[in-house]
Amino acid sequence: MTQQIFTLPDVGEGLTEAEIVAWKVKAGDTVAINDIICEIETAKSLVELPSPYAGTVLELLAPEHETIEVGTAIIAIGPEAAAPSSASAGPSPSVPVAAAAAEPAVPVMQEPGVESGPLVGSGPKADAAKRRPRKAAPMPAPTAAPSAAEAKPVPATAPSPQPAAAPREVGNGVVGLLSRVLAKPPVRRIAKELGINLADVPATGARGEVTRADLESYQAQRERELDEAPKFWDHPKQSHERRVEVIPVRGVRKATAKAMVDSAFSAPHVSIFVDVDASRTMEFVQRLKKSRDFEGIKVSPLLILAKAVIWAAARNPSVNSEWVTSDRGDEIHVKHYMNLGIAAATPRGLLVPNIKDAQDLSLKELAVALNDLATTARAGRTKPADMTGGTMTITNIGALGIDIGTPIINPGEVAIVAFGTIKQKPWVVSGEVIPRWITTLGGSFDHRVVDGDLSARFMADVAAIMEEPALLLD
Repeated sequence: MTQQIFTLPDVGEGLTEAEIVAWKVKAGDTVAINDIICEIETAKSLVELPSPYAGTVLELLAPEHETIEVGTAIIAIGPEAAAPSSASAGPSPSVPVAAAAAEPAVPVMQEPGVESGPLVGSGPKADAAKRRPRKAAPMPAPTAAPSAAEAKPVPATAPSPQPAAAPREVGNGVVGLLSRVLAKPPVRRIAKELGINLADVPATGARGEVTRADLESYQAQRERELDEAPKFWDHPKQSHERRVEVIPVRGVRKATAKAMVDSAFSAPHVSIFVDVDASRTMEFVQRLKKSRDFEGIKVSPLLILAKAVIWAAARNPSVNSEWVTSDRGDEIHVKHYMNLGIAAATPRGLLVPNIKDAQDLSLKELAVALNDLATTARAGRTKPADMTGGTMTITNIGALGIDIGTPIINPGEVAIVAFGTIKQKPWVVSGEVIPRWITTLGGSFDHRVVDGDLSARFMADVAAIMEEPALLLD
């Protein structure tokens, strides 16, 4: 096998560049096909890049945190380093030559679904595949005492390479159990609440167990280090450069900024707002949380709003459309499907993944889809395909305690709904002032497509579902 050069592929729809966020391998590591070699950030999302080749990493050709064009060489992979030969290892005369020659191939074989090392690592797994355990002398049968003739070396036909591989598979499971930090459930719970990795805490308990005192000592040390660390305003004032932090705009943030500018200056926005008594929505959410059908599924008022938006769009189809300029002139493309986008704030910027064909999902299926979307987006694992093709967007600014705002329409769409916080306020019901759960909904619309009457009817329909979720049964 000769040296293979892997170039940066197009992992999305026509993307021309990406930033290498982090390498997962280094020169000298051994990789198999589909092992993760690096993380790249495109204009769409964070993507793990698998290796198309198997062998040894010769050189990393592109540095981290640098934006490179598609087609640029990023890594060189050569033939896998040969395992130590049987001549240098000096095998025992009792081991047949055929078995010694066949044995190195055994650890390389991997059955589907069987873990043989770290999930996304490289070096340790490859090294383990090359090492061969030291063979012990054949053990006598535990029956009668062996005679002198029975004590002779085992014939060449007796050994098999399979017994040598079996302890290795068992060993992987043992290593996994031994590497787990010992700690009682209350200690694990406290560590999770504090965001502490138990593996980082020096253990003083019996058999290396992390005790509550160990955890409290570690947390106290961490707090002291934070108190002693320089504060935001403590930067030296000798020069302007040292007082100003420069953050390059690239990847998702760069793409989002361009999209928002294009949308704000191409689509004439109009925004309207409505206050909603969401008390029955809150009651409905509590009933869903207690339902066995929704056991283990996170349910929030956002689920009801999502269903309300889908329901209201069916009654006012033009809000689920797109303004298109082509050779035939300007056109409005009304879409008879709903790819519902949910704006998600992540450390790498604003992402708007969408739920495909949301109109076909039941309430439970929609709840699962919302949970999966949020979890994947926060972890930075949203696929590029999930970021395209949206038809309408919801932005849940209420999750941050904000009452309402004027959102910018996502490019390629004509409407977006902002969901403010829900909190108890005095509300007049049948002439009496009583506390109710109140929220404010805001909608921004492309005025080329959605006029004042249509936008008002759409928002009124969304509000009607939030005030009475039973209307969804119609």
